[in-house]
Amino acid sequence: MAPVRGSGLFPGPSRPVYREPHPVNAGPLLAGLGSAAVWMVLFGSLGRDLASYAWWTLLAAVSAWLVALVLTTIGDRGVGVGVALASGLGLSVALAFVGGRWITTQDWPLW
Repeated sequence: MAPVRGSGLFPGPSRPVYREPHPVNAGPLLAGLGSAAVWMVLFGSLGRDLASYAWWTLLAAVSAWLVALVLTTIGDRGVGVGVALASGLGLSVALAFVGGRWITTQDWPLW
């Protein structure tokens, strides 16, 4: 039996449709966000003052980005994206505090 062709009124796609072989879903993304948020809070709570809080947060963010890199290459990319997003946001908050202190006191707080 020959394949049935349409009338041409509603033609199908003329180009191939490419699909992501491993799409990022909401569940793993939220799991990565939550785990990295806990990671950043735990490391940030080790700091006694603003300078130590900023350094601990920087260490936590760099280590989380390394984990995110490993997760995106050989693990679940959704979790890796969530970890990268949360660690970037946590580092942004810490650097906003550092910048705010620097602006108000005219003294760089990390040295």
